[in-house]
Amino acid sequence: MKVLIKRFDKTLPIPEYKTPGAAAFDLAARQDTQIPPGGIGYVPLNIALQLPKDHWALLAARSSLHKLGLMLANGIGVGDYDYRGDGDEYLAAVYNFTQQPVLVERGERIVQMIIMSREAVELIEKDHFNTKDRGGYGSTGRK
Repeated sequence: MKVLIKRFDKTLPIPEYKTPGAAAFDLAARQDTQIPPGGIGYVPLNIALQLPKDHWALLAARSSLHKLGLMLANGIGVGDYDYRGDGDEYLAAVYNFTQQPVLVERGERIVQMIIMSREAVELIEKDHFNTKDRGGYGSTGRK
């Protein structure tokens, strides 16, 4: 699959898969961004994309993000197909769960992105299902 990409700062490297089996490529901060204790900051990720039709981008935290005292504020990020303008730079909304300011340094890889295919679904409403209940949320493996 080919995806058009624009870098806002061409002195930073283009994102790449770091191993042959990697599912995602890492995205790095375009500029130093300080996140206040207990606060949220928006880290510019230096890319805009023009995804192929019927595709979307999933942004997830790198497994090391928590070591900085940060987590994605929204759990994951979703980049829709139509988020594709010249100035539509991807951002990471990060939450600082520490009691100290955290500096995300320019070039630091903080999130990862997977490009996924999308299939629209048609929701069909029913009043009742003819299947057995499993026992509720969090019930797997409980007796």
